Amino acid sequence: MSRFREPQHPLFTELNRSAGFDWRLAPYDIALSRAHVRMLAATGVLSGADRDSIHGALEAVESEFEHGTFEFLDSDEDIHMAIERRVTALVGDAGARIHTARSRNDQVATGLALWLRAHSAAGAAACARLEAVLLAKAEEHLDWALPGYTHLQRAQPVYLSHHLLAWFWMIHRDRRRFLAVEQASRRAMPLGAGALAGVNFDTDRRMVAAELGFDGVSENSIDAVADRDVALELLSAQSICATHLSRFGSELVIWSSQEFGFCEMSDAWSSGSSIMPQKKNPDVAELLRAKAPRVVGHMTALHGVMHALPLTYNKDLQEDKEHLFDAADTVEGTLEALALMVETMTFNRERMAEAASDDLVAATDLADLLVGQGMPFREAHGIVAGLVRTAVDSGRSLAELRDDEISAGSELLLARYRELLAPGQTLESKRSEGGTALSRVREQLGRAHASRSALAS
Repeated sequence: MSRFREPQHPLFTELNRSAGFDWRLAPYDIALSRAHVRMLAATGVLSGADRDSIHGALEAVESEFEHGTFEFLDSDEDIHMAIERRVTALVGDAGARIHTARSRNDQVATGLALWLRAHSAAGAAACARLEAVLLAKAEEHLDWALPGYTHLQRAQPVYLSHHLLAWFWMIHRDRRRFLAVEQASRRAMPLGAGALAGVNFDTDRRMVAAELGFDGVSENSIDAVADRDVALELLSAQSICATHLSRFGSELVIWSSQEFGFCEMSDAWSSGSSIMPQKKNPDVAELLRAKAPRVVGHMTALHGVMHALPLTYNKDLQEDKEHLFDAADTVEGTLEALALMVETMTFNRERMAEAASDDLVAATDLADLLVGQGMPFREAHGIVAGLVRTAVDSGRSLAELRDDEISAGSELLLARYRELLAPGQTLESKRSEGGTALSRVREQLGRAHASRSALAS
C-alpha cells in the first residue's frame, strides 16, 4: 500500500536518487546501524534474536561492499535504503525492524558526521606527511641562500630553509584546522532525533553515542537533522588548505622555469609536450593552482544550499554530499602528491645564490644603518633610494659606487657601507625572532618539530 496512486516519473526518480554517489557512506551507515540495533535490544525494543540476525546480515553486507559484490537495484533511492533492503532480503522480518526508532533524516545526519570525522582526520594526516617532508628539506638546505620576493621582485635574501618553513607553517595551520573539525564532528550525535521531533520509544541515545565515539547527543531534535555546520567547517578547512597549496604550486612553477632555474621536479612528477621534445612541464604544481577554486566553489555551493533553508530537513540537503566527496578527494590527493613531489625535487644552489647576490637587496640594511645613527627612517629611505638610482642609471651595483658618491648621500654610510654589502651579511643581520638569520632558523626548526609532535600526541 502506498500513499500515492501514480508511479513516480522516471526523470524524477533519477533526479531524486543519490545511491550513485552516497554509497561512500556505506561503512558509516553499517556502523551506526550496528550500534542502533544493539541499543534497541538493550532497551527491550528489539529481541536478542532480531539483534543477532540483523548484525549477521550487516556483517554480510559489509563484506559485499569490501569485495565489490554489493548489487544496487534501480529502486534503491540512496545507500541507506539499499542497505536496509539488502538486510531485509537476507533475514526477513528481523531486517525490516532495523529502522525502528529512527528516521532517514537522523540516520543521514549521523552517517555524514562519521564520514566528516574520518575525512577531517585524513586531511590532518596528509598535512602531517607533507610537514615531515618540508622539515626534512629545510634541514637538508639549511644555509642555501635565495632571494625573497615582494610583488615578485627581488626584495631581501633569505635562506631556502626559512622559505620552506614558511610553507611548513601554512600546512601546520591547515592540520590544526582539520583536527578542530574532527573534534567538532564528535560533539553531538544526531541519531535518535527521528524525523525532527524525537522518537516514540524510550531509547538510550548515549549508549549509541559512546559506541560511535561521540561526546554526547544533540540537545534539540530539530537542530539535529537540519545541522550541516561541520560539513561547512570541513569545506572551509579544505578551501584554506587548497588555497595554500595553490600558492605553493605557483612558486614551484615560477622557480622551475628556465628564467629562474631554482628547482627541478623529478621525471616522475613532470610531463612533456606533444610537439616540443625539449619540454619538461611542472603539471602537478600547475594543477595545485587550478584545483583551489574548485574546492572553494564546493564550499560556496554548500553555503548556497544552506542559505535561507527552513527547518528542518529539506531535500536540498542531498546536495551536500557531492561537494564534500569531491573536495575531500581533491585536497587529500593533492596533499599526498605534493609531499611525494617535494620529496624528490632538487634545488640549484648556484642559481639561487647568484640571484641572492644582487646587492640591491641590501638597500634596507643600508637604510637601517642610518637609522641606527639617529636618522629618521623616511629620510634614510630617501638617501638609499638615491644611491640605488645612481647605481641603476649607471649600470653598476651598489658595491661599485665610489666613496664620493656614497658620501654625497650621507657621510654616515662610509664606515660600514662595504661591510654591509659583503656576501651573507644581509642574511645574518636578520636576527629578530622568526627572522632568516641561521641561528633563528635553527630555533624555528626546533619549534616546528615540537609543535608537530604536540599535535600528534
